Amino acid sequence: METVVGTNPSKTHVLTGGVSLLYFPVRYAETDKMGIVHHSNYPVWFEAGRTQFFMDIGVPYHEIEAKGVWLPLYDMNCQFITPAEYGKTICVKTSIAFLSRLKLHFKYVVESVETGAVVAKGETMHAFTNTLLKPINADKKLDGAFVHIQMATVESLT
Repeated sequence: METVVGTNPSKTHVLTGGVSLLYFPVRYAETDKMGIVHHSNYPVWFEAGRTQFFMDIGVPYHEIEAKGVWLPLYDMNCQFITPAEYGKTICVKTSIAFLSRLKLHFKYVVESVETGAVVAKGETMHAFTNTLLKPINADKKLDGAFVHIQMATVESLT
């Protein structure tokens, strides 16, 4: 299944096979004196990809939080492969690498749209907690929303 929003090259996001694709240009403010993206921006891009992923599967973050469920980050890694540069368009590919009733792992691939080169790869690991940051069983707390996440996980892993 593919959902397309916008048209290329101004397309903003796509969901296909359990992978959310988020497109945007590198902004000047994201670069350093060398003209390449500063490493501190990648976690922000991962968050944007993750937020878009949830919207694409029909479970926006705010709906998860409205059910009293938080997804605090407990681990993150990022491997920098090729520099991203100002003015170029990148694509953040976001998918689920692992899902249980207690935790959720996302994986990300950041690519240059112009060259197709992989710019970075990363993962974020999140726990399902209540608003007091106590672990919870997301399957029970999220009801139907958890099923949507499970379906996206199956698509991501196949």
